[in-house]
Amino acid sequence: MKRTRVKICGITRIEDAETAIAYGADAIGLMFYPQSPRAISLEKAQAITAIIPAFVSVVGLFVNPEPTWVSSVLNAMRIDCLQFHGDETPEQCRAYQKPYIKVIRMKSETNVLSYTKSYADAGALLLDAYQKDKFGGTGQTFDWQAVPKDLTQAMILAGGLRADNVKQAIQQAQPFAVDVSGGVEQQHGIKDPNKIAQFMRAVSQSCKW
Repeated sequence: MKRTRVKICGITRIEDAETAIAYGADAIGLMFYPQSPRAISLEKAQAITAIIPAFVSVVGLFVNPEPTWVSSVLNAMRIDCLQFHGDETPEQCRAYQKPYIKVIRMKSETNVLSYTKSYADAGALLLDAYQKDKFGGTGQTFDWQAVPKDLTQAMILAGGLRADNVKQAIQQAQPFAVDVSGGVEQQHGIKDPNKIAQFMRAVSQSCKW
């Protein structure tokens, strides 16, 4: 069976992390970008990471961060993987000696294969919808047909995913994992247990035998 992994991003509350885990999420994302409506304080993030069990990954999200800020987060709590949404160079991404994900904001002219060469040591590339001055969380999809079929690097699909479209997205793009935030929310940073359950069920139904 080919199983698509799931990261539920923009977690801001312990109860939402517990719900995500209960329904089978493989990873949770914590936003350390102050301008995001889903930004989280160190204190809240510490409380959430303290209840995350083994085999569920904690991903810390950053946008063009100061190195001291990333180091502060890493020193304060368990972070298994870093995710970079800005203009970070490969050298900047790997500087913390942690597995990392590099986000690509998809435009019509984006050459994904060139990123696989530049960020060859990334744990995955995350493909998200492009919107000027927004680093993710747009709620918009992009053309899933634009995802190269010959990618050898793990690819995570994001951007406007919901329970009613994630199955089609998986079938078209064939990602290693999907990343959802707004598609399982009541409002920014507040998750909806029913939407999480529906999303996870839809992902499960997309698995190939």
